[in-house]
Parts: sequence; structure tokens; C-alpha cells
Amino acid sequence: MAVEIAANIRRGNIIEYTDGQLYSVLKADSFRPGKGTPTTTIEMRRISDGIKIVNTYKTTDKLEKAFVEDIGYTYLYQDGDNYVFMHPETFEQVHVAGTMLGDNAAFLQENMEVNLQIFNDVPVSATLPARITATISETEPVVKGQTASSSYKPAILDNGVRVMVPPHIDVGTRIIVNTEDNTYLERAKD
Repeated sequence: MAVEIAANIRRGNIIEYTDGQLYSVLKADSFRPGKGTPTTTIEMRRISDGIKIVNTYKTTDKLEKAFVEDIGYTYLYQDGDNYVFMHPETFEQVHVAGTMLGDNAAFLQENMEVNLQIFNDVPVSATLPARITATISETEPVVKGQTASSSYKPAILDNGVRVMVPPHIDVGTRIIVNTEDNTYLERAKD
């Protein structure tokens, strides 16, 4: 275990909390007021049962960061509630529970490279690529004369995820989506 100050904790880190359990960091926000003590608010999920907690720390408070291996795997297929990944060199297959992936499971695509965080030979967290390409399967029709201003409209991707897109995007358009916050980034160039 490595000791890390709260200000250096990032999304995806694995922390050993005071109760002896491992937690995966979902979000870490630092707040530095002009006057007073700077704080870091950390939202995390207990790996064993998926319970979420949110704690606020002084930025100088020390937390135990678990030593995990970050290994690249290839996503193969879904098997019931589990997802199967394969190590590209050893061809060893690993079954990962859908609860561990959470909402990110919708972004999985065949042969996608995913980094699994391994602790004591057990996957405890997964990091998907920051950007994926998906096709719009459902949206409101394009309104003639409407420009690409700051107004957005709802759209549903081929994987079932709902995103907000500019008005000129139509059904069948391939777009690039940020997997961290489900936001539209740009039209795909292919």
C-alpha cells in the first residue's frame, strides 16, 4: 500500500479505506477557497458490494492507495451478467461482473482495448478508452434553417445510451462520445 495525500487522488484509483475494504474512486474534486482550508471531495464505490460513499477530506489528509496492476485486456463478449476479457499475450480469459463496470458496460464494443486494474489476481476496476465511436439510432429530425448554436437535442446511440447532440446531427450519423460523462465530442471522420 502507498500513502497518498487526498489532493492527488484521481478517478480510477483504488483506495483501502479505514474499514479495511477496497474502494474504487468514481470522482475526486478539489475545492480551494480564497480563505479557509482547501478540501477534496471523493466519491467512491466499495468493490465488494458496490455501495457508494462520498467523503470530504483536507487536501493534506493521507489515504492508503492500494497497489494494483494496470493490465490491458481485449473485450470479447457478454456472458449473462458477466463480461469476458482476454489478455492479448497469454490468451487468459477473465470474467468481470457487470456491477463492477456499472453504466460504462454500455460502451463496450467487441475487440475494444480495456485496462483492468488487478489486485491479488482479481479484477477490481476497469478503465475504458476516453472516446468511442457510435451511431445515432434515434433522434428528432433536422429542422431546416436551424444552426449549430448552443441548443442541443436528445439522441439515443446504437448501444442504448442517451446523449445530447447538436441540431444538425441526424439518424445514422457516426459520432465520437466521451465515455466519462456521456457527452458528444464531434462527428466521426470515417
